[in-house]
Amino acid sequence: MKRIVIAPDSFKESLEAPEVAAAIAAGVKRVLPAAETIEVPLADGGEGLISTLVAATGGRVEAATVTGPLGEPVRACWGVLGDGRTAVIEMAQASGLPLVPKDRRNPLITTTYGTGELIRHALDAGCRRLIVGIGGSATNDGGAGMAQALGVRLLDQDGEEIPRGAAGLERLHRIDSQSLDPRIREAEIMVACDVDNPLCGPRGASAVYGPQKGATPEMVPRLDAALARLADIIVRDLGKEVRNLPGAGAAGGLGAGLVAFLGATLRPGIELVMEAVNLEKILAQGADLVITGEGEINSQTVHGKVPVGVARLAGKYGIPVVALVGSIGEGANAVLEQGIKGFMSIVPRPVPLSFCLENAAELLADAAERLVLLLTALKR
Repeated sequence: MKRIVIAPDSFKESLEAPEVAAAIAAGVKRVLPAAETIEVPLADGGEGLISTLVAATGGRVEAATVTGPLGEPVRACWGVLGDGRTAVIEMAQASGLPLVPKDRRNPLITTTYGTGELIRHALDAGCRRLIVGIGGSATNDGGAGMAQALGVRLLDQDGEEIPRGAAGLERLHRIDSQSLDPRIREAEIMVACDVDNPLCGPRGASAVYGPQKGATPEMVPRLDAALARLADIIVRDLGKEVRNLPGAGAAGGLGAGLVAFLGATLRPGIELVMEAVNLEKILAQGADLVITGEGEINSQTVHGKVPVGVARLAGKYGIPVVALVGSIGEGANAVLEQGIKGFMSIVPRPVPLSFCLENAAELLADAAERLVLLLTALKR
């Protein structure tokens, strides 16, 4: 094997995708020192989106103080890709669940205002193409706070601005978008969204994701009604139907808000990332093998996760794909029907999880070495 493409996701709580790719490449080189290894770290739109795209494109990381989900200042990072005009934003940096202590989690009051401020910082930097990852939210405000940060006025019956948070939506009477930052109209905004939940109802943002953000059973119907109210007023005042849009319920309805207020497009995160790092162009040049990977491979991997996204793209060029993973979960064999030829755990023997997390780079390199030894032996 002369040319191997290494295109993994991060291993959560352990290594970011660039570190995973580097460890795999090191293991490959032990067996095939003359082989060309092309490292293309990836993400599916959630955690690691910024670091992955910045590293892959030679971009830079910026930081700004913005409004956190509870209204308190937080320091958040965002990225500028190597082209100098594309920004990458993780909403979780400003409005994520880890920013809220467990005893203070209440989706009636958490806000996406800081996410809107990050978008504004990107516009200030001259970026007019934005990739927004919306995983890991602490919010259920339908993107209302984000819109307010960008100049949209959300008014009650007396013409006063409603409070931030989902509870404020209960008082929403009218949307005035005349003061929306005019630069939004010049921008292309793409949202990395890997769920298809609608905004409201039994599969909506409040019912499915509200409890993990601190919603009690009594809160869920109230949250759902607030988002339904928002959807109705969006139709009336903005002329956009988002209630049943697949993905509208992502990030507590931020998917709906980005579409309705900013004209964004919802797309599978892995597709956006693969485009941004030009993976197809790399694969079109040919390769003997693609090695991908993620922390756990399971039945959910087929639903927009990195390994299957890579396998489908590599399949267009007849390149075999194998995966190195931390653990093998229930239903993992489903990936074999999506183009992955095989997968291997990097754990060589029964060891504590803490050991695996602390030594993931070494375990990955060792597993990559074993994998390549096996594959080269089979080719002889």
